[in-house]
Amino acid sequence: MFSIIAAIGQKNELGKNGGLVWHIKDDMKHFKNTTMGHKIVMGRNTWLSLPGKLPGRENIVISESTIDGPDLIINDLEQFAKKHQDTDEEIFIIGGGMIYRQFLPYAKNLYLTEIHATDENADTFFPEFKKSDYQKQILKKGSENDLEYSFVKYSKI
Repeated sequence: MFSIIAAIGQKNELGKNGGLVWHIKDDMKHFKNTTMGHKIVMGRNTWLSLPGKLPGRENIVISESTIDGPDLIINDLEQFAKKHQDTDEEIFIIGGGMIYRQFLPYAKNLYLTEIHATDENADTFFPEFKKSDYQKQILKKGSENDLEYSFVKYSKI
């Protein structure tokens, strides 16, 4: 089964200038705790934005060219998605925007840190999705550096 994990603003802002819009320590901790021990799938640009391989997880990169470092490189997203969509194993999609858009139809769960703010300079956005197709569960609310946020899990009905 596929799950998506992301931090988004009120207008679905996801990234800017090749990185995250907001840096919230509690969100980073939530990301690490949620994805630890699982396979994580990302696009090439997300891989290149990381400081290196994320430990304790199998790092899978979708890319049409070879790159150094990940555990696995896949070049056929649809084939990978169809092969793994019915597995009991939870596989996390961690970005970026295009990869989220492509995996959204396959994702059973969306773990979203909903940041109660906007950023007009964002250049990457999380895809729109029909919230009525999901059961919403607020896992935790918090604030950091004058930013209010909620950890929310959307489970496909």
